Amino acid sequence: MSSIPIARPSIGEEEIRAVEAVLRSGMLVQGEAVARFEDEFSAYIGSGAGVAVSNGTVALDLALKGLSLEPGSEVITPAFTFIATANVALYQGLRPRFADVDPRTFNIDPEDLAERITPRTKAVIGVHLYGQPFDLDAVSEICEDRGLHLIEDCAQAHGAELNGKKVGSYATGCFSFYPTKNMTTGEGGMITTDDPELGIRLRLLRNHGDLGKYNHVVLGYNYRMTNIQGALGLVQLKRLEKFIRQREKNAQALDQGLKVEGITTPYKAPGARHVYNQYVVRVEEEFPFGREELMARLQKAGIATAVHYPKPVYEQPLYRELGLDRGVSCPVAEEVSARVMSLPVYPDLGSDDLSRIIQTMNEMEA
Repeated sequence: MSSIPIARPSIGEEEIRAVEAVLRSGMLVQGEAVARFEDEFSAYIGSGAGVAVSNGTVALDLALKGLSLEPGSEVITPAFTFIATANVALYQGLRPRFADVDPRTFNIDPEDLAERITPRTKAVIGVHLYGQPFDLDAVSEICEDRGLHLIEDCAQAHGAELNGKKVGSYATGCFSFYPTKNMTTGEGGMITTDDPELGIRLRLLRNHGDLGKYNHVVLGYNYRMTNIQGALGLVQLKRLEKFIRQREKNAQALDQGLKVEGITTPYKAPGARHVYNQYVVRVEEEFPFGREELMARLQKAGIATAVHYPKPVYEQPLYRELGLDRGVSCPVAEEVSARVMSLPVYPDLGSDDLSRIIQTMNEMEA
């Protein structure tokens, strides 16, 4: 019996041919495929421009650099997220602060966010965790009222929507194309924006601050996307809606099939299109044994699982060493991180695989 991995990219012959064409052309670095990918991806999102970069962390880093915040300024992020969301503040001498999350969506809690803002707060990075939009209306209103910049971390949310509008089009959007995402370029990232001036500045910063051939006008970086990644992204983007529909279908099958006392299936907020980059359940207290034991039993049955993520960011050793955990208390994030578990939901998951996951879970006994 074959194993079921936690995630697997869907790469077909068209992607292989597109990459082969770039390799044969000799134009391997940023070029026509990247420019086309920027245009087509930003059009899909509904934003004015796309700026392709080398990975998703770089997208967040560059978006924050584009704001030119004073060192020491505070950037609020959810406490429950991948560490890169907060690390990008450290990269430029800014101070990350943490807001707690909603116990159902696991996304940033607008009420808690509002209470964490101080006079030094200049920006908020909200995360569309697991593919579900955070409360963009409430968070956007808070940012507008307080004069704060808003960045959307869309790394897990390609194609996700709130009330019919795609994430990444509300504010500055940052996407990742890592292999486990809903579409991939191997590595790679994209920033989406409706601000023409910001778009110009981001393009300048990603390419050594070069305004023309060897005409470096600002301190810049090598954050470019390759033509190989751009070609792969163009094909994956054409398939993205099909990928999402299959993820939604797989999630629905899991929702309907899992009948385990003490296992809470994902909540979907009203008006949200959840694109299920991860299918995340909660292992509650009433479940007959702990999360780690459940994961071990599933692994023995050939079903891979994962924990995204096992602790709030401020509990990471780096943040404790820097003293950034002092006085921080996000009880929901701490409770959620002790209970979440991801099950496979990727598009190539077959009906037999889904049935096996559901049956194995439903047969779990103390």
